[in-house]
Amino acid sequence: MWLQLCSLGGFLAMAGGFIALFVSGNLLSLNPTVVLAQTVALILVLWARRSLGLRSFHLTAEPTEGHLVTTGPYRIIRHPIYTATCLFIWPGALAHHSLPVFALATLVTAGALTRMLCEERILMKHYLEYTQYAVTTKRMIPSVF
Repeated sequence: MWLQLCSLGGFLAMAGGFIALFVSGNLLSLNPTVVLAQTVALILVLWARRSLGLRSFHLTAEPTEGHLVTTGPYRIIRHPIYTATCLFIWPGALAHHSLPVFALATLVTAGALTRMLCEERILMKHYLEYTQYAVTTKRMIPSVF
């Protein structure tokens, strides 16, 4: 129960920071580098969702029935959707470079990391092969983290 509440808190931090960046006009930019990074982020999300198939989204980190997905972007990184979220928000935040914007981007990132860590603990209990998968696949950045 604690892990589900923790993951919900992470989701709320991510969603709140993302919405605040959007509403304040600090999420998007016409800078070509930002547009490129955010386009790559959107492609990564779509690829990850396609790899997950018909599995549903849960507000709390809960494994769905079926096998552990290790194909598509999940063969390269364990958390492509959280990675894509960070890849989407940081270029926009850097383009608007102010302390409040950086604080919101940090809130989204902290929420993603919190949710990621809670989710991993849940997945280790649900999928016996998750521990081995975690040894061979980095969380967000191949060969780094």
